[in-house]
Amino acid sequence: MKNGHADKHRVAVIGSGNWGSVASRLIASNTAKLPAFHDEVRMWVFEETLPTGEKLSESINQAHENCKYLPGIKLGTNVIADPDLESAVKDADMLVFVTPHQFVEGICKKLVGKLRPGAEAISLIKGMEVKMEGPCMISKLITDTLGINCCVLMGANIANEASICSTYDAKFLVAFKGKKLSGCASQMQIAVEKFSEATIGYREDKQAANRWAKLFTTSYFLVAVVEDIEGVELCGTLKNVVAIAAGLVDGLDMGNNTKAAIMRIGLREMRAFSKLLFPSVRDNTFFESCGVADLITTCLGGRNRRVAEAFARNGGKRSFDELEAEMLHGQKLQGVSTAREVYEVLTYHGWQELFPLLSTVHEICIGQLPPTSIVEYSEHTPNLSLIGGSTPCY
Repeated sequence: MKNGHADKHRVAVIGSGNWGSVASRLIASNTAKLPAFHDEVRMWVFEETLPTGEKLSESINQAHENCKYLPGIKLGTNVIADPDLESAVKDADMLVFVTPHQFVEGICKKLVGKLRPGAEAISLIKGMEVKMEGPCMISKLITDTLGINCCVLMGANIANEASICSTYDAKFLVAFKGKKLSGCASQMQIAVEKFSEATIGYREDKQAANRWAKLFTTSYFLVAVVEDIEGVELCGTLKNVVAIAAGLVDGLDMGNNTKAAIMRIGLREMRAFSKLLFPSVRDNTFFESCGVADLITTCLGGRNRRVAEAFARNGGKRSFDELEAEMLHGQKLQGVSTAREVYEVLTYHGWQELFPLLSTVHEICIGQLPPTSIVEYSEHTPNLSLIGGSTPCY
């Protein structure tokens, strides 16, 4: 632990949407009382002009509240909004990434050579990038680009689907010229201090993971630490695809038994897919908050399930893009884009038959199959017996 005011850890949050604001509030409540941390938390704000003509960052700093993305919730006087990315991170040695995942690479490139020596990061972002050489997890993208250690935090923290997140994503959509968005989650339950859990995944450096756990843990937000960064991150990513499947089942009025079966099969495929990509992934990770708990809450609620239900009720005649625009006001679904990314990996390796649920979700999303196919695929049981324990199958 660092001693003395000058040596205290300084935290910067990169992202100021709903989840970014909630994270800043939670972190700031701890930095204000924990001696190992400097009390000030700088939060990078993607600058916007409010209807009043006031800048969003100025409004946050004056009212200590993000009136657009977390209205009615005080962030704390020690949260400082900064619209300048380099300025926001220049003194920080602990960086919290919480932006739409498609923009992480661009943000990181802007930060190359601008960070303090010894800086470390944690990603709260659910998603992955698919490159020519294969899938790239967001934590690895951050590590490879910036040359710093990066943990991840995932868990059962369901979005409340309020419109406060939709406009934030829409602004990113315009600014970044149409790239698809995901990763902005409305975490109102945490903001109002209702009991929730999360899982931190790390690789080798347990001391760093424990430091992050200390920064995030409160009486209402409990954090477990797991040495399985790929497992934790893939759980947070893949559950959105299964949530699409659960929503289709709801839209087809197939009942809870069918939905439970889809969730179980989905968890099985999540585990198998993760272990194929990363043989080091641990089975126990799927029993943490990031695994089965996050899967359950996402399949019971959330925008992925809700829009998929509407898609099925319309017989697949209205596209996900159309329903997204109508129901989410410009916000994009993580499940649809992640299903596409996963399908690209499955196709590259020739694994489609091993993962009928994950494959079928994508094919339904693009209109290649009707919504009813979500259960018809089960007539062809995949052979997953080859994937057991930590033994990889190629």
